[in-house]
Amino acid sequence: MDSPPAVVGMSAKDVDTPALVVDLDALDRNIAKMAGTAKSAGVRLRPHAKCFKSAPIAQLLLAKGAVGVCCQKVGEAEVMAAGGVGDILVTNEIWGRSKLERLAALGHTVQIRVCADDEQNLTDLSAVATAYGVVIDVLVEINVSGNLQCGVEAGAPAVELAKRITELAGLTFGGLQAYDGPAQHTRAYADRRDSVARAIDMAAKTKALLEAAGLRCERITGSGTGTYELEAASGVYTELQAGSYLFMDVDYSKNCAQDGGPYRDFEHSLFVLATVMSRPVPDAGILDAGIKSSSVDSGPPQIEGRPDLEWVGGGDEHAKFKSRTGSAFPFANGDKVRLVPGHCDPTVNLYDWFVGVRKGRVEAIWPIAARGLNR
Repeated sequence: MDSPPAVVGMSAKDVDTPALVVDLDALDRNIAKMAGTAKSAGVRLRPHAKCFKSAPIAQLLLAKGAVGVCCQKVGEAEVMAAGGVGDILVTNEIWGRSKLERLAALGHTVQIRVCADDEQNLTDLSAVATAYGVVIDVLVEINVSGNLQCGVEAGAPAVELAKRITELAGLTFGGLQAYDGPAQHTRAYADRRDSVARAIDMAAKTKALLEAAGLRCERITGSGTGTYELEAASGVYTELQAGSYLFMDVDYSKNCAQDGGPYRDFEHSLFVLATVMSRPVPDAGILDAGIKSSSVDSGPPQIEGRPDLEWVGGGDEHAKFKSRTGSAFPFANGDKVRLVPGHCDPTVNLYDWFVGVRKGRVEAIWPIAARGLNR
């Protein structure tokens, strides 16, 4: 791991750059808002750790009412378990003997859950669960988006897979995963609403068929930061998996709210702190935080509070910003600026540490222990 770019107690102005900075006040407000929504709707909250990859943040969420976390990879689940999270859902299909054995081993210390959409995968899960003497809770993932997404077809095919789970040793049927991924970044509110309505309908009909077949479906899990209120109010979903609401990013801010205005349900709390390192021309500046410091897969970062400045390229270690109007670049060499990442999840994956800042001082240094764990 890289050494921390700051120490607790120092001024936020002295944090070395590039650094991944969290505004702790904004983070607290984001956590409280989502927790309040889930509580009011009577649904469970299971935030997705692929966003934050850090056990101290998971503990903050558990303290505010989360029932556990989601993970996308076994490695993430191992880090969360080691960090004291006792209920973990791997929202993915896991293949390969070594990864399945690691998954089963977690069952000795935590409640481990996983998704499946294939009968052979169930057979493999049963074999390792039996060998390790554990019980793995398996959710049938149904494809509710109609796109190229994981999941078995909703309805009868999902019921048949659920039946198979109940027949195999070491497995229990844990419910349905029904995550509408594409809807999260669908810009128009009406289009998001309509997409989620289809997902709700498929999940409800599948649940009815399961219960008609004598199978209890106590958990329907899914949702995300872009659609959380819709699933929470559905009366069908019992659990929310949103994660990006903790931090937000440029891409989520492009969604439209119900009134057609900008999506402002949550605040930007995650920033890449960067230093202006060169002023080659009067209307532009170069920062020391390139694409190795901020993911551009969903678009470039933006300088906080400066829509008049646009990212015009860069490289591994440089980010080039230029005035949209031709006016002078407003920062001098050596000045520090905060960048809002284009996409929070892969940006977090570039760092070893969060620097938590409150009221101008560093309050916390948190390891991002699950970064880079892709297996």
